[in-house]
Amino acid sequence: MGLNTSAEAPLPVGQVSRLIGGWIDRLGQVWVEGQITQLSRRPGAGVVFLTLRDPSHDISVSVTCFRQVFDEVADVVSEGARVVLLAKPEWYAPRGQLSLRATEIRPVGIGELLARLERLKRSLASEGLFALDRKQPLPFLPQLIGLVVGRASAAERDVLENARRRWPAVRFEVRNVAVQGVHAVPQVVQAVKELDALDEVDVIIVARGGGSVEDLLPFSDEEVVRTVAAARTPVVSAIGHEPDSPLLDLVADVRASTPTDAAKKVVPDVGEELERVRQLQARGLRAVSGLLDREERGLAHALARPVFVHPQRMVEIREDELEALLGRARRTLGHLLDRADSELAHTLARVVALSPAATLERGYAVLQRADGHVVRSPEEVAPHDVLRARVADGTFSVTVSPADAVGPADAADAAGAADPAGAADSAGAADAADPAGPADPEAASQ
Repeated sequence: MGLNTSAEAPLPVGQVSRLIGGWIDRLGQVWVEGQITQLSRRPGAGVVFLTLRDPSHDISVSVTCFRQVFDEVADVVSEGARVVLLAKPEWYAPRGQLSLRATEIRPVGIGELLARLERLKRSLASEGLFALDRKQPLPFLPQLIGLVVGRASAAERDVLENARRRWPAVRFEVRNVAVQGVHAVPQVVQAVKELDALDEVDVIIVARGGGSVEDLLPFSDEEVVRTVAAARTPVVSAIGHEPDSPLLDLVADVRASTPTDAAKKVVPDVGEELERVRQLQARGLRAVSGLLDREERGLAHALARPVFVHPQRMVEIREDELEALLGRARRTLGHLLDRADSELAHTLARVVALSPAATLERGYAVLQRADGHVVRSPEEVAPHDVLRARVADGTFSVTVSPADAVGPADAADAAGAADPAGAADSAGAADAADPAGPADPEAASQ
């Protein structure tokens, strides 16, 4: 329940301490789990002093117990061991200090540790911290490698020597930490966070050279696992414990079986890379040479074609074809012109033969009255009529005598008896001259 206090009515320190002590006394006995970080057994003393720590939260509490209570587990419990103890919380009012008085101590066995790790593993896996899609790829050639490792340890030497043997120019940013015991978890967490905050660090290696399950517990601690999961820099786990892998192996982006294996996974071998470069160069040369050979063969084949061997021959062939076409065109045009000329001459001959002038040339004449009317019948004239006679070479006047004035029947008989063909030609000449006669008497003479 709350206390009624104020600035005007505060409680003395002693009273507050006594109140806290009363509340703690009412807690009764509790089972507590932790890791022993300090152990003090003075010879002849009846009380043993312990410091029990929660490595996950870096919280410690003092524990006291009678010697006979500790002696029951003295053979299996030492500093660094995990224990479960039954204790009564106590409050030391003069110093305001909380402690525990243990009445029973039980070491945590390996089976219990593994069971707890399995439960933690399932819990973290359900959150997706071990999912493959969270894994980050390692850079091909890291410029700066962060290394979290024990000071002057074999793991540190293995990583540095193997990495520099493979790639002499590689650089390291080393963080030496405790890799077992009560200080391992906070130091590993702090080292990973520091290296992850450095932009120039390309990859982080957390290494240890194996150990027992108890020794490797810091690398299965929940805080360490979550810190690695949250890192933006790829992390390589190189704890080197095959039978029971710590949880760090599951959350890391890459797992290495040993620190030496970690160096091989992180740093490429300069000799292998040079050999790969030589192989690629050889492949490139072969590919380019093959391409050039194919192109040269294609070019030689193209140049061997007649059009390239004798390029003027194509012009000559085209020239011959052009000459043949021109000759053919000339012959065709000559034939066309000859045929047209022949047709024109024939047509002209027909025109000349059918013209009135040709009829007059054969000795016929065209008679016209004074009004220009062509005389076609004797009935159209009377004695003493003056007619105009048109012949091939010109015109002259004639006078109809009374003796020449005959009827139609007499005229026909006389014409038939004298020259049947001539009568027909005279009639034809008169018919042919008739269209031009009345309008233009001179046209017939042309």
